[in-house]
Amino acid sequence: MYRFLLSRQWVILTLVGLALIPVMIKLGFWQFHRHEHRVARNDLVARSLAADPVPVTELTAPGRPVTRDAVWHRVTASGTYDTKDEVIVRMRTSADGKSGRWVLTPLLLADGRAVLVNRGWIPADGEQTKFPQIPAPPSGKVTVTGRLRADETDASGIKDTTGLPPRQVMRIDSERQAKALGRPVLGGYLELTDPAPGDSGPELVPAPDHSGIGPHMAYAVQWWLFAAFVPVGWFVLVRRERRDRAAEAARAAAGAGAADAPAHGTVARTASAPE
Repeated sequence: MYRFLLSRQWVILTLVGLALIPVMIKLGFWQFHRHEHRVARNDLVARSLAADPVPVTELTAPGRPVTRDAVWHRVTASGTYDTKDEVIVRMRTSADGKSGRWVLTPLLLADGRAVLVNRGWIPADGEQTKFPQIPAPPSGKVTVTGRLRADETDASGIKDTTGLPPRQVMRIDSERQAKALGRPVLGGYLELTDPAPGDSGPELVPAPDHSGIGPHMAYAVQWWLFAAFVPVGWFVLVRRERRDRAAEAARAAAGAGAADAPAHGTVARTASAPE
């Protein structure tokens, strides 16, 4: 009755189905882990943004990468801005999607070290090779508050480019800026939140959105449903194939009986005819 399952076509179909089930289950768990990672990231960002600010020197140091738990934590720093070594970070967008640049200014600390401060976004002008006119930061000693960020590396997805005009960079790298400054620079950088620069200054970088969790959980459920549908679909196809083969066999038998009926009738009439 089910001998057709041993045919080459059905053996291949069965093997493909058996291979797809674990693959789909694994893809479901991959999406589930991405969902968990997104939820954990949102929780971490929320806690960091809600925490009381601490001195930046407690969370980072020269040559030391900013840890995952320290990213987005609110920090404070006191010193004087070094505008002569200020640089701009190219190809950055504002909160409403406009093209522009970030203003990165070193803040010189009392102990001789420095921390890079992202003072915010400015629009891109028509001349990209010249250093733009940037509103000056407060003079003298200041205390700033901001979000701690990690250095931008290849993992950030931002492509680095050499040969840029003076005082222009593609991504923020504290070690590279330390060489340019000739002094130790704390790892990572500070994304300024306070004091606000005012209407004439750069536009502050907005806080990260940590409300959405993305579609990963829905994708995980879809993959697991697909995995469950494989054996169900295989069973439905087997039942349909068996029914179709049974119907075809019945039609063949009926056709053979109809073809044999006249021959038997002729033989009977011939045998009974008088001589």
